[in-house]
Amino acid sequence: MTFVARHALWSDEQKDAAARLRRIVEDKNLEVIRLAFPDQHGILRGKTIIATEAIASLESGCSITTTMLAKDTSHRTVFPVFTAGGGFGMKEMEGAADVLMVADPATFRVLPWAPATGWVLCDLYFNDGRPVPFATRGLYKRVLDELGARGHDFVAGLEVEFHIFRLDDPHMRPEDAGQPGTPPSVSLLSHGYQYLTEQRFDQMEPVLEILRRDIVALGLPLRSVEVEFGPSQCEFTFAPKKGLEPADNMVLFRSAVKQIARRHGYHATFMCRPKLPNVFASGWHLHQSIVSRASGENQFMAKDGTEPLSAFGKSYLAGLLDHARASAVFTTPTINGYKRYRSYSLAPDRAIWGRDNRGVMIRVLGGANDAATRLENRIGEPAANPYLYMASQILSGLDGVDRKLDPGPSADTPYETKAPLLPKSLRDAVSALKDDPFFREKFGPEFVDYYTHIKNAEIDRFLAEVTDWEHREYFEMF
Repeated sequence: MTFVARHALWSDEQKDAAARLRRIVEDKNLEVIRLAFPDQHGILRGKTIIATEAIASLESGCSITTTMLAKDTSHRTVFPVFTAGGGFGMKEMEGAADVLMVADPATFRVLPWAPATGWVLCDLYFNDGRPVPFATRGLYKRVLDELGARGHDFVAGLEVEFHIFRLDDPHMRPEDAGQPGTPPSVSLLSHGYQYLTEQRFDQMEPVLEILRRDIVALGLPLRSVEVEFGPSQCEFTFAPKKGLEPADNMVLFRSAVKQIARRHGYHATFMCRPKLPNVFASGWHLHQSIVSRASGENQFMAKDGTEPLSAFGKSYLAGLLDHARASAVFTTPTINGYKRYRSYSLAPDRAIWGRDNRGVMIRVLGGANDAATRLENRIGEPAANPYLYMASQILSGLDGVDRKLDPGPSADTPYETKAPLLPKSLRDAVSALKDDPFFREKFGPEFVDYYTHIKNAEIDRFLAEVTDWEHREYFEMF
């Protein structure tokens, strides 16, 4: 009996998808399949397997080292993996031992930009069939199961800003290979500041068309391709999808964009605020709603013409606001992302909501009997791990529903309304999460301690660096 069968890991739909996967590999003469899993940062890691070997191991899993889960954003291992418990307090995680990547055949794609290459997303399991508790896709699935037990589905639409530059120098000399290495030197594709002008779009169209063609060929539900306000900045939006799909789409989209751009001499980045002159910060606005599994009806939709949201929707909104500070480390997980929260900008600086107002954290869109009623959370950065971002939204919203919280009135002056301020730094956000009993219960204390340990390792490395600002400020004066 295979590992998948022994532990009943696939649904009937996944078994059917596995049969389709095998047929496609044969029909298209695929030569390799990339097995990938999203790590704690939402970055894809995995192995490329010869197609016949990948098919043979589809139901038995592929081994991968547990140290993949022990790394910060510099890819440094920040847990003592060779001590008892490996720094995780778990025998299974010590000694850089292996876990199994088990393919989710429903995610299988043929990559348009890589010759004869298939791709499939995986989940992580221990050898006894238990899900690895630090794997964020598995954590999100558990949250979706909790929502499903209430008779609901989560629906999310993606609105993602990012930058594309011309790659001038990749800095591939041996001396550039630090950890992290020297970032590439780049130049602009457009000057920016002419938001949504056709002229700026046409300047960037050659690379945007390359990306559009391959993103559509991947089967991702692309809706629009736009030029944003900043130099060399653009935005892609995607149709709303249910459950796992929008999170899976986000990790595939980011990885695809970076790979496709690089192959054509460009550098794409989802870093929030690159340290380049005149460049603007990028955000990731998450449009979300909850629908009934039985009827498909939008649970946020008001029936009363005077209300923007149903009672369920208002309480869900209040839950997002109530847990905004503690969930900020999931929506904005990098040190750089907090440079975006500025007053009188298009980014929020406090936990408030408003009707169709781009200065608030939660923008309410729709109205009475509008099936497209939704909440647009504008807090996120495009580097966020989508599984943690979306899981934190669902849990926060449901807590608001359970406690029948009231979000208060719409804020028409978002940067003057009295409300809890969002964290000013990643350190503030980590502290807010660590002290929060709600997420410790919902995500589990092991996961919260694990995640905050990684984030503190990044912060400590940052604080040990002497910055340009410090050198300018003190070198001559003192």
